[in-house]
Amino acid sequence: MSAKIIDGKEIAATIRGEIKAEVEQMKEQYARVPGLAAVLVGARRDSQTYVRMKKKACAEVGITSFGHDLPADISQAELLRVVQDLNANREVDGILVQLPLPDHIDEEEILGAVSLDKDVDGFHPINIGRLSMKRRDPLFSPCTPKGCIELLDRTGVEIEGKRAVVLGRSNIVGLPVAMLLLHRNATLTICHSRTKDLPGVVREADILIAAVGQPEMVRGDWVKPGVVVIDVGVNAVDDATREKGYRLVGDVAFDEVKEVAAAITPVPGGVGPMTIAMLLRNTLTSAKRSVETT
Repeated sequence: MSAKIIDGKEIAATIRGEIKAEVEQMKEQYARVPGLAAVLVGARRDSQTYVRMKKKACAEVGITSFGHDLPADISQAELLRVVQDLNANREVDGILVQLPLPDHIDEEEILGAVSLDKDVDGFHPINIGRLSMKRRDPLFSPCTPKGCIELLDRTGVEIEGKRAVVLGRSNIVGLPVAMLLLHRNATLTICHSRTKDLPGVVREADILIAAVGQPEMVRGDWVKPGVVVIDVGVNAVDDATREKGYRLVGDVAFDEVKEVAAAITPVPGGVGPMTIAMLLRNTLTSAKRSVETT
């Protein structure tokens, strides 16, 4: 029996509808709407596409977007000034610095300069530090990991007490999603390229988060019956039958694993839409904090 397909597009659309209603309520009650500033350095096409998608999503739910398209050769000091100006702007509730930044920019310093109250990407060192501590809650959690947990919750998957395996240990997904699972009382294993008997470790999972960046790495015999799989990977593989010459696949061999799993996210259409939905949610949360404390 094939797995239930966890439709990230549908769930994200539901969340955007909820956010839109809350934004309209805020506008009526406080005569203001949330504002999200996107800082884009350079002309990477993928980054431009991501920022464009985020601006479109803001418009859909009524959030004001502020765009800052900066040259690739901008200095560290100049970029810091842009961030500091946005920190001081009361119309801006969230600041998104699109990664990656050019090599000459100290990424850690820039992310650390974003006001903690406006760190809707969830990458400020204090937010990450709180996420990594017991009985501490960050002001914001990183959007993709938060989206993974939201998918589990909205699919009715119980996390507490379950054995969760995170495949991958990146700062953007693997480590923070592991911390979120721990906060929800899962029994956690993080595995990676140096893990011995990797298939055997993955096979222990009741919940598998695959975020390793290797196309179709997880095979059908790597998972046990009834596992819930959240596939974060987005990998382009050659496909001469497609107009673009490639197709997108996840870190999980979908056709094999769906015959074993209880539920699984597709690629594309699984985690991806949730990332932007969680960015909008974090921005709304920031705005609500702002109006409720002034």
